[in-house]
Parts: sequence; C-alpha cells; structure tokens
Amino acid sequence: MIIRQAETADAERLVSLMADAERSGFMLFEPGERQIAPDQLSKRIAAVEQDEKSAILLAEDNGELKGYLFIIGNSAQRRSHNVYLAIGIAETSRGQGVGSRLFEQLDAWAAEKKIHRLELTVMIHNRAGVALYQKAGFKIEGIKKNSLKIDGEYIDEYYMAKLLGE
Repeated sequence: MIIRQAETADAERLVSLMADAERSGFMLFEPGERQIAPDQLSKRIAAVEQDEKSAILLAEDNGELKGYLFIIGNSAQRRSHNVYLAIGIAETSRGQGVGSRLFEQLDAWAAEKKIHRLELTVMIHNRAGVALYQKAGFKIEGIKKNSLKIDGEYIDEYYMAKLLGE
C-alpha cells in the first residue's frame, strides 16, 4: 500500500470512495446526501494543491483507493499552525491498517509544513474511530453536546487534537 497526495485524475475514484465511506453512518454526510461530481472534486483537488497548508492524502493498493485523509489548513495567521482533518476508509478496508498508515504520512507532512496542531471530531459512539485516533496520538479535549442530529436523535462528538513538536 502506498500513501500519496491526490491528483486531479483521482477525482472520479475519490468520489466513489467518499460515498462508500459515508455508508458507515459515522460521517458528517448521510449516505447519498453529498452530491459532488468528479469535475467539482477535481477543481477542489487542484485548489488544495495550491494551498501549502492543506492536502488530500490517499491510501492506494494495487490501483484501488482504500482511504483518504483531507487536511484542511487555515488562512488566518493566528491559526496557520493548525489543521482540521476528515478521514474516510473503504468499508472492505477497515481494520487493516489503512487509517494508521494515513496518520503516519500525516505526521511527516505536518512536520514538513511546520504544523503544530491537528484537530478532528468523532461521534462518541464510533469506538473504532476513537481507538484509531487515540492510537495515532490524539487526545480528547472536550465534548460537542448535541453536535449532530441523526434519525431524530442528537449525537455528541468528541473534539480531539494532537500537538506535534512537544
């Protein structure tokens, strides 16, 4: 498996991977809710390529995309040391080290870009996600009460972060 940065040519396969990841029920978008066409995603990838504090990492094995990690930087000077993360892994690839490999590459990318703080949110009941993030060195900083509403029920999220260079 290789971890690499997304290219505009990956857009169609990445749209499919994102839809697969959203079927887990643990993502912000409900299954089928996100309506993004490959040409729209291709433009977003191109924009990310021009932003030195953002990236899209892909896990690929034998030409098949297994997972992605969106790294979303900040343009405000006071938050330029900080990135927000969104990760998705193909259903058939979960529990196989894809997430760990993406986070290892993230750490190298962040060190190169002099990023100090990595942030993400995760539904409290997503035990596998919480375990992955803790294994990668993230700590729970707080709870976002009633952050999401799923099937008529309010769901809490953990706010998690990892500080680098300490």
